[in-house]
Amino acid sequence: MERSSLTKSNNSALLAEDNAVITQTGEGYYTEIMANGHPIIADEPITYGGTDKGPTPYDLLSASLGACVGMTLRMYANRKKWPLEAVKVRTKHRKIHAKDCADCDTRGGYIDVFEQELDFSGPLDNGQKQRLMEIAGKCPVHRTLHSEVVIKSRMMENI
Repeated sequence: MERSSLTKSNNSALLAEDNAVITQTGEGYYTEIMANGHPIIADEPITYGGTDKGPTPYDLLSASLGACVGMTLRMYANRKKWPLEAVKVRTKHRKIHAKDCADCDTRGGYIDVFEQELDFSGPLDNGQKQRLMEIAGKCPVHRTLHSEVVIKSRMMENI
């Protein structure tokens, strides 16, 4: 990551909390993110006016879902003492016309579709693999994406 000017001291009390995610844009759509003290970069491809120095916001959302699924499966397998050596989660995001979605209630506009492929390593039996597939849909990020979400934005006051 390029040298960041992000610090907790130049943000409001809300963003000074330990779990805050702070973003600051730069050239094009290049965006520095500080997530709970960990630096991340987001950007858009050059064809969309970005500098292509990092994943897109939708890439990060897909990565968050994939990471959460992998962690949830690891916790579950560890608790059950199953021989899960590794799990690879491939996640892809796309938008489709709502009218093209046979399983969707929404009929107008677009629907966000996340597709996942899971690959388990280790001597698991078919029953264990099927149970892990069920558990994958119970990760917290998956549940959040399926729940009602409220986003509250406010303008920061100059301190």
